Amino acid sequence: MTIPIANPRPDTEIERVLAIVAHPDDLDFGGAGTVATWTRAGIEVTYCIVTDGQAGGFEPDRDRAEMPAVRRAEQTTAAAHVGVRDLRFLGYVDGRLEPSYELVRDIVQVIRQVRPHRLLGQSPERNWSRLATSHPDHLATAEATARAFFPAAGNPFAFPELAEEAWTVDELWMMEHPEKNHYVDITETFDAKLAALLSHESQHADPAQIETMIREWLTTNAQAAALPTGRLAEPFTIIRL
Repeated sequence: MTIPIANPRPDTEIERVLAIVAHPDDLDFGGAGTVATWTRAGIEVTYCIVTDGQAGGFEPDRDRAEMPAVRRAEQTTAAAHVGVRDLRFLGYVDGRLEPSYELVRDIVQVIRQVRPHRLLGQSPERNWSRLATSHPDHLATAEATARAFFPAAGNPFAFPELAEEAWTVDELWMMEHPEKNHYVDITETFDAKLAALLSHESQHADPAQIETMIREWLTTNAQAAALPTGRLAEPFTIIRL
């Protein structure tokens, strides 16, 4: 399947964005620099984190019962670095996600509550060249998000048990998709992205290498986007209804 040419609405037409991901830190790796450009432009951004990341971390002796609270706190700190203060945690278990009726319903409910003009999420397509981005929880969350995006959130007859009114979002931005069709220059917000990433202290056994790794990746993206030397970019795949 060929991905259509990106045709995003101008940011000046966007008032609210809802970002939906599987784990704490997914957004900070994939899109925090772009989120920071949006919040600095006055756009309200809400995070919806599906699991509490219980299976993450690198310390074998750590009490795993502590991880949900730790990771929620880290994500809250990270979000503040890029101007996000509205976070919704759905509390699903890390490693057990499926694109179930219940998960689609819960995402639809958040969409109808936030009433965003743009969704930011993950890709339901497995990327065999960068398999780490295709964690099964990412794929499940992305599939549920795609189902919520169309047709469920905007269908008043879907999930009649929900009290919230139907809301149609006409724009979905996906991170991690194998076929990219849009890049955002985040050179000016890179420091905020890095600060957000480093807030996830429980996940980084060697935090000193994070900046080098991320800079290299963002530089490669900027080159693919034909941006001037020295610029940094995050890639996306944009779908419009």
